Order: sequence, then C-alpha cells, then structure tokens
Amino acid sequence: MTTFLETCWIPPPPSSAAELQLPLSFFDVLWLHFHPIRRLLFYEYSCSESHFSETLIPKLKESLSLTLKHYLPVAGNLLYPLNTAAHKPLLRYVSGDSVSLKIAISGGNFDELVGNHPRDADQFYDFVPEIPPATEDSDYKIVPVFALQATLFPGRGICIGFSNLHSLGDARSIVGFIRAWASTCKLAGESESPPPIFDRSVINDPLKVDDIFWEAKRKIPFTPSSFPIPTNRVRATFTLHQSDIKKLKEMVLAKKAGLGHVSSFVVTASYVWTTLVKSAEHVEEEEEDQSTLECFIFAVDIRERVNPAVPTNYFGNCLSAGIAEIEHGKLVGEEGLSVAAEYMAEDIKNRINNKDEVLRGVENWMDGSKNHTWARAVGVSGSPRFDLCDADFGWGRARKLEVVSIDGERCSISLCKSNDSEGGLEIGLSMPKERMDAFAAAFADGLKS
Repeated sequence: MTTFLETCWIPPPPSSAAELQLPLSFFDVLWLHFHPIRRLLFYEYSCSESHFSETLIPKLKESLSLTLKHYLPVAGNLLYPLNTAAHKPLLRYVSGDSVSLKIAISGGNFDELVGNHPRDADQFYDFVPEIPPATEDSDYKIVPVFALQATLFPGRGICIGFSNLHSLGDARSIVGFIRAWASTCKLAGESESPPPIFDRSVINDPLKVDDIFWEAKRKIPFTPSSFPIPTNRVRATFTLHQSDIKKLKEMVLAKKAGLGHVSSFVVTASYVWTTLVKSAEHVEEEEEDQSTLECFIFAVDIRERVNPAVPTNYFGNCLSAGIAEIEHGKLVGEEGLSVAAEYMAEDIKNRINNKDEVLRGVENWMDGSKNHTWARAVGVSGSPRFDLCDADFGWGRARKLEVVSIDGERCSISLCKSNDSEGGLEIGLSMPKERMDAFAAAFADGLKS
C-alpha cells in the first residue's frame, strides 16, 4: 500500500553554527524515558506523483534545511551517558548532523484516514517516521531526536508525519518548529516567525532539581522505543461543537454556581473523563470499587506562569501538570461532570495560575508517591492553544491532525481545534473497539440530556 521512494538526510545550511551543546533542564530530564511523540498532519491537495517528486519534495527539503539553521537541536542528538554516575545527558548539534526525511507514496484511502469514525489504528504507522537507531561512542549513546516523513496520496492529499523525543521539547516548541518550516516552504524564503531561544539559564532552578531528577532517572535503563503494533485498537474523533460546550458550561454552573467561570478546556476534559469512566463500566467484567481514586492529568505550558517568566519562544520543555483526583463513585454519579469540572478549575486557579504555587514541591515530583494512582490516569496530548493544523506549507490548512503516540498509553486523549465546527474542539481517542463503541454511545447520549 505504501511505497518508499527515498530516505534522505537534511542538514542545516553550511552557514549555520558549527556546534551547539545544551544541558537538559529538570523539565527535560523528566521526559527522558517517555516514548516518542508521533503526529500526522493530513492535507487535502490534489497532486500528481511527478509534481510531488519534481516540485514539492525539493521545496520541502530546501525549506527544511533553512529552518534547521534556527533550530539546530532538531538536527542534533541526545547524548545519553554510558556512565550515568560520571556524566549527565545533553543535547548536541555538530556540523554534519542532519534530520531523517522519508519520502513515500501511498495507495491508501485518504478519505478513510481523515474520517472521524473508528478506524484500525495500525494502518496509520505507514505514515509515521521511526526515530533512527542510536549509535555509541566511548562515553555516550547518541540518539537522534527527530524524524520526518512526507507521503503522497496521488490526486487526494499529502501527509506530513513527524516523531520527536519529548526531552527535545514540548508542544509549543515542536509546533513552533513545524510552523516555521511550513511558513518557509510556503514563502520560499526565511520564515517571519521569531527565532527560538535555547538558553537554559532562563529556567530558574535554585534547588538543583535537575540533579534530583537525574538521580532518579539514571537508574532506569535507557532503551529505544518501537511502534506499539499490533495495537489491537481503533482510532476515532469526537467533536464538541460550540453549542455543546456552552451547554456543558451551563450544566456545570447550574450545580457549581460558585465557580463563576469554567473554561472550554475544563468542561471538555471533564465531559470526556466522566464519559470514559462511566462507559468503561459497560465493558469491564469486574465491578469497580467506588472508593478507588480516578485521576486526570493534563500538561500545562508554564512559561508565563513562573517567576521569573520564561520567554514564549524558549525551545525546550517548560511544563507542569494539572491534576484532578476523584473517587470513582463520585465521578460516575449524577454530579460527576460538575465535580470533575470543579476539581480541575480549582487546581488551575489556585495552583497552576499562581506563580507562587505552580512549582511548589517540584523537587518531590519524582518521589514515586503517586505512581499507584497515576497508573489509572487519563492524560491529554496536545492543546487547542497550539494549532498545528494552521501549519500551511502552501497547501492550505491541514484537514486532520492525528496524535498517533496515544496508542502507546493506557488511556490518553488528543485535543485540538475543530476544523469542521467554528469554536468547537476535536477529541481523538485510541481504544479497543468494544470500549470505543461504549464510549461513542455514552458521548452522544450525554449531549442529548
């Protein structure tokens, strides 16, 4: 179904800096052993194989090289020490480093892939680039941090797939790179977006949390991640229209008037979480203990939430986590939606949006005390704040974003702006088919009430 035409290695232009070394901040160390983040952007664009090969691919390669001049770590490697007691990991670019770019043509059904209905999750891996294998020198494992793939669906569209190590950067950073590349490609010249900054000194770490985190992380073997296939899952997308979100807000405030305001994110996350937990009861054989703690975790960009603030164009990780923990019985009860929204809204108000609180206790993040609860957690990948579908290579806005990496997690959702509904949000899920069917029914029913 998918034919690979070439794998090429794209370096920054010769005028780029010869070397760049970056220590990992504690925000980066936190993600060292996390699986790569894998995303696909599908564009509707009628294009022949010859136009793709002779015109579009040269433009993609040239613009990628120009963009890498400003994003050298993307072309570089993670250096992971063989002697973890003597050395710490770092990101390094040296002249000659490059990014892997695969070029492919697919005979797959483009319209099936960009649909919202449940689709076999395994088929998407044809379009996802694998991070190239690590090599070693005398002191370090040398691990590529990024990989790209461009796949043509003749006459229908193009898919841009990209995979990155999370320790390279968070969503704001990676989205910034992809959008800069797209802008450079479209404009056939340098992107007009502000260049990123890499200076790790902007991360305030008086407690030397990076050392605390590394002491915990270095005891875990560093192993490469492979595709989780067969996934035995289907992928589906659910849309909450602006009218649905308004209705959910009204339902929450009718029960919790004291909140005053709830965001679209809070009601969306709360509705999806409660629906996931309730619908799971229909397919799981054992009845859940009502006192069991359910957990919802969402990453939050805190560049502007810390003191001193971190520049918005800082490239790296700068994330904290919003957390809601609620007993199972309360979550599946009649007031589950409003209870979930209250917990999330209060955590955001009192901790996440409080510069004095957002990193309080950060030195204890790795102490393991929450591992049992977090094993049951529902997580979120992506944010409507960072609109990847807006990355325009000259083919218009992307038709669909698929966050493929949620396949490798127990239960995570992807979240982005809706392409089909102004002011709406798209929720992506990856689950076994029986669970997906139960969720779909409960999701629709809940919006009717």
